[in-house]
Amino acid sequence: MLVLGAAGGIGLATIELAKALGARVIAAASSAEKLATCRAQGADEVINYRQQNLRDELKRLTGGRGVDVVMDPVGGDYAEPALRSMAWRGRYLVVGFADGQIPRLPLNLVLLKGCVIVGVFWGDFIRREPKAAQQDLTDLVAWLKQGRIKPLISGRYALAEGAQAILELSQRRARGKLVVLP
Repeated sequence: MLVLGAAGGIGLATIELAKALGARVIAAASSAEKLATCRAQGADEVINYRQQNLRDELKRLTGGRGVDVVMDPVGGDYAEPALRSMAWRGRYLVVGFADGQIPRLPLNLVLLKGCVIVGVFWGDFIRREPKAAQQDLTDLVAWLKQGRIKPLISGRYALAEGAQAILELSQRRARGKLVVLP
């Protein structure tokens, strides 16, 4: 599994969940510091996509096979190389567009790879499938209690400092989750 934007809250949560499910995880992020955080949270392999060619590294790390799953909360310039690096019958999970750019993907790649592109919209999932969402939350809490997952909280802020927390997120300095306390 490839996790783009792997050092953010969604990325680190994905690493933990994927590892709990037995996946081999390749984390991609933009700095050595962020990648060290990903390794500490369980990533098996890391790619600095500012310094390394994403496609070349994925080809090397998968022995040319490609990745079975891509989790993409970033969008932008890394979406197409990630899609091109899919294994046959893989799944590309579209989670968001933190980069600010909604990618325009060549759909012939979906045909050639026999892959599936899936939109992952948690808010609407909760509204449309409340029973399944409740079961997912029950499973997550159980995994948390069992120690199978240990979410990283890299910062705690008083409510009066909430603007600073938002600034940390917007400047991509946050690792894992930031908590604003009332």
